[in-house]
Amino acid sequence: MINKEQVICKISSEKIIAIARGIYGEQCINLAKALYDGGISLLEITYDQSNSQSVQETADTIQALNSALGDKMMFGAGTVISAQQVAVAADAGAKFIISPNTDESVIAETIKRGVVSIPGAATPTEILAASRMGADFVKLFPSAQLGFDYIKSIRAPINQVKLLATGGVNLDNIGMFLKLGMVGVGVGGNLCSKKLLAEGRYDEITATAKKFVAALEI
Repeated sequence: MINKEQVICKISSEKIIAIARGIYGEQCINLAKALYDGGISLLEITYDQSNSQSVQETADTIQALNSALGDKMMFGAGTVISAQQVAVAADAGAKFIISPNTDESVIAETIKRGVVSIPGAATPTEILAASRMGADFVKLFPSAQLGFDYIKSIRAPINQVKLLATGGVNLDNIGMFLKLGMVGVGVGGNLCSKKLLAEGRYDEITATAKKFVAALEI
């Protein structure tokens, strides 16, 4: 059994969480395999809040991913905005819960389930509130839109909270986010291309993953 501390260590050491938005089932398994071949072993499968079927699709996909690749990778749920969605994801085997916002009920349920908590925040007040509620990491969102100057300014007084940069992270800026004190990043469309998946160009996804991993060393 993988415990919470192991998940925290993996996120802290590997630094990249790939984000699969609207990618489910066999297609998501193919994505995960391509990412793993490129050196990325953390994958977030997001709920689509506009689609009522998405909750079950996300849970089924997390379950399938764990069955296929659970010995090699760790999977979590993203865009989680209710305690019920936390429960569904945790029951499916999610190892971390990521939200776009800071919601006390979501964080509390995540802690109760023994899963890694990663709520989203944009302001110093939200970041510190999430940390006080027991978040393991705080997702600074949307990072690229907030900008490097903003991040540098908030990191000066708030340097004790483990922040993940998400939103607009790409090969050109990932190094700067880490240099500014982010402990890791979440990467969506710039890494998990629906177009490449649809066309079966898995080798190109793997190649991009390798570039992101290499960018961590710069």
